[in-house]
Order: sequence, then structure tokens, then C-alpha cells
Amino acid sequence: MASWASNLAQKVGSKEFRSYLMSTHFWGPVANWGIPLSAIADFSSSPEKISGKMTTALTFYSLLFMRFSWMVRPRNYLLFACHATNEVAQLVQLYRFVDYNGGLAKVLKGSAQQLKDKSAKT
Repeated sequence: MASWASNLAQKVGSKEFRSYLMSTHFWGPVANWGIPLSAIADFSSSPEKISGKMTTALTFYSLLFMRFSWMVRPRNYLLFACHATNEVAQLVQLYRFVDYNGGLAKVLKGSAQQLKDKSAKT
């Protein structure tokens, strides 16, 4: 047990680890965790407050950055975990939005009507 603790202390005290803590590979994902944490906190709030457009945008954003974090070298596992968590949270929020607004067919019909109204105004 003591060798495990001393091994961990050596790794944490190493120059490479300190360099990692001062890099954007660490602080970018740490700052980004605010997005999924706020989505998770909103699970208990009323679904009438959910923006379908913003939730859809955040869903695609997280998908894109999950791929980016996987493809960049060295792989950024912290960023991947953040965006994977956000993807799940946004999909839950999107489900809540669709369910509250009467199902997928009704939501899509409403979106199509909004597009027609906008094109008629111009």
C-alpha cells in the first residue's frame, strides 16, 4: 500500500503532471464542465423552460467535440468525458422538451409552421 501511495505522489509531483495542470488540455475541459452540470441541474426544473433549438444545438456541439477530443493527439479523455456527459444530458432535456410539447410529430409540425410564417413575412 505504501508503494502505491509513493508511486502516486511521484507521478503527481512530476514535471509532466504539473505541465499538464497548466495546459489547455486540463483547464479547457474543467471550464467546460459547467454546461453538462447545468443541464443535469435543470432535470428537476419545468420542461416549459427548455429551448428546443438551443438543446439541439448543444447536442450537435457535443457530438462534434467528442470526435475532436478523440482524434486530437494526445487524446483528451477529460474533454471526451465532459462532452459525453453533456450529450446524454442534452438528449434527456430534448426528450423532456418533445414530451412536454406533445410528441415529435407535433413539435416538427410546429417548426414547419414557424418556417412557413417566416417565409411569408419576407
